[in-house]
Amino acid sequence: MRACLLPLLLLLAGPALAQQSVPEIAFDSTPDFPTLPPGMNFGEVPGVAVNSKGHVFVFTRSNSAGGPAYAPTAAQLLEFTANGEYVGEVGKGLYAWAFAHSVRIDKDDNIWAIDKGSDMIVKFNPAGRVVWVFGRRKESADEDTGPWEHVDPPLAHVDGLFRQPTDVAWDSQGNIYITDGYINSRVAKYDKNGDWVKSWGSKGTGPGQFRTPHAIAIDSRDNIYVGDRANRRIQVFDTDGKFLRQFTIDVPPVPGTHSTYGNTPTGERLAQAIGAPNSLCIPNGSQVMFVGESTFPGRIFKVSLDGKVLGVIGRSGRNLKQFSGGHGLACPSENEIYVAETANWRVQKLRLH
Repeated sequence: MRACLLPLLLLLAGPALAQQSVPEIAFDSTPDFPTLPPGMNFGEVPGVAVNSKGHVFVFTRSNSAGGPAYAPTAAQLLEFTANGEYVGEVGKGLYAWAFAHSVRIDKDDNIWAIDKGSDMIVKFNPAGRVVWVFGRRKESADEDTGPWEHVDPPLAHVDGLFRQPTDVAWDSQGNIYITDGYINSRVAKYDKNGDWVKSWGSKGTGPGQFRTPHAIAIDSRDNIYVGDRANRRIQVFDTDGKFLRQFTIDVPPVPGTHSTYGNTPTGERLAQAIGAPNSLCIPNGSQVMFVGESTFPGRIFKVSLDGKVLGVIGRSGRNLKQFSGGHGLACPSENEIYVAETANWRVQKLRLH
């Protein structure tokens, strides 16, 4: 086994060597969770969240059968009980629904949905009624209603508007932070009343720059963690956007792990995939974070808030207790995690031992 690992260890250099002894965390995954109505299935599942009652909200790229082949509506927000029983659909047929990306629940059980396709973030009250809307989608009357182009140099930011936003989080004062995202490469801040404050970040690889700020989480001390996916790192900021530090996850996959998409990456492709933060969550009041890796190697990591990897959960695959496209995480406690998978079209409910 050591002979098989040696080339990869040399490629990843020092950080990988320092984290070779990361333990595997034993866990169970609840079969057939949650329960969908007869004949109904999820599409890709990019987001999952849990409220104070234990109800589970799943943002899925479903509801596309009635649209054209290009740019159909692909978003439904579904609610389930803690036991996985279907409750209903939130915001059915909503104008903001285009391409689901993530869902989060704030401390007051308000439901926040981030739609990458419409460039909008919608806040629902616990009863499922729209109360705030951030951003604006392109008008159907416009001639150009196609997707945003990834141009270089990047498009200039516009305060209050978004281009493919990805996630949302809140600090202890109720201020709102939105990662924006695939085009704008920044973090936007609003105050607790929903008023615009500022934004920070630009496209690049330096401190405070981003290449796909894909996930965001905030700890009890108001440190802001941004999953800078394409830069394969997690950056940490204060509430004014001041860069504090960054860390990476450098744990090689178990030999024999296979990708669910085509050929298994090797060499530089593998080095760029390891630890790329697809999703983040911090249990309330906890000093640890869970990080979901991108499609391959597809693992979940338990990490201390200073960046030390404490354990690894699962591996790439299609079966129960395996992951592919762990795009969203919800962690009500350090022993209970929900994983939204885009590639496997499902949500897994995990119990850590």
